[in-house]
Amino acid sequence: MTVNQKHHLLEGAMELHAHSSPSIFPRRQNDWELIEDVVKANMHGIVLKAHEGETYSRAALLKEKYPSIDITGGLVCNLYTGGVNSFAVDMALRMGARIIWMPTISAAQHQKYFARHHKPNIFNSEKALDDSHHGLSVINRQGSVKDEVKQVLVLIAEHEAVLATGHLHSNEVLPLIEEAKRQGIERLLIQHVDLGISPYTLEEQKHLAGLGCLLEKCYLACSEDFHDITIQDMAASIQQIGAEHCALVTDYGQAHHIPVVDALGRFIEQLMEAGMTETEIISMVQTNPKALISYGRERIHGS
Repeated sequence: MTVNQKHHLLEGAMELHAHSSPSIFPRRQNDWELIEDVVKANMHGIVLKAHEGETYSRAALLKEKYPSIDITGGLVCNLYTGGVNSFAVDMALRMGARIIWMPTISAAQHQKYFARHHKPNIFNSEKALDDSHHGLSVINRQGSVKDEVKQVLVLIAEHEAVLATGHLHSNEVLPLIEEAKRQGIERLLIQHVDLGISPYTLEEQKHLAGLGCLLEKCYLACSEDFHDITIQDMAASIQQIGAEHCALVTDYGQAHHIPVVDALGRFIEQLMEAGMTETEIISMVQTNPKALISYGRERIHGS
């Protein structure tokens, strides 16, 4: 499948998790090439994510040329942006960030995973990153959310922005989400719940869905890079959780993969071959992502 032969359910879709260049890691497309594919597929919009820093300024520039496309950026709280830092997050939100990701490649969980799993196609910068830091966690030794993280949650709530969980361990995410809800955050995105970097059990996924979180069902988890879940098993898990609590994402953009929009179309096609209905797909690529990202008082189903 190519963008010129797009799946019809891409029309109006919103991709919540994609990567492009500029990046320290090899990417298949730059920002402009990716957005041109989004336009050709008549998609509603896309979220640009970068482990190295912020994407809100990139999104703002892209929207100057493509004002009808919902191009969303934000900030990843990795060491390169100061960690989980209220000053950085405050400025990002004031500058238009609509999503704040918890640590990804700086997360302690990420470092533990890649210490055990060698994946040469993933995070393969020309010069190795400094991994001397022990890794970031959002909870203290007592299992409570750290004060500096609470300060960031307050800011996210004030701006009605999205809190995304990044590569945190599920044991960190559960108290984080409970604290986020206490702070009044309504837009909660649990990232790539089936991906081996930071996986969640089916019971954990159901629990988080019950708390009003939106769960990313991620094509990268089915890729040759990871092989963490089959399309058939992913379809079965979605049906147990409920499509109204899930969003289909690719997490693509790596140089060795097909382009993001092509991947999303292929993901949709394969899930439908596995028995998912058009109604379920529309919920996961259109209704739920749009409700999560949109400003105003709209709330995702179940929150």
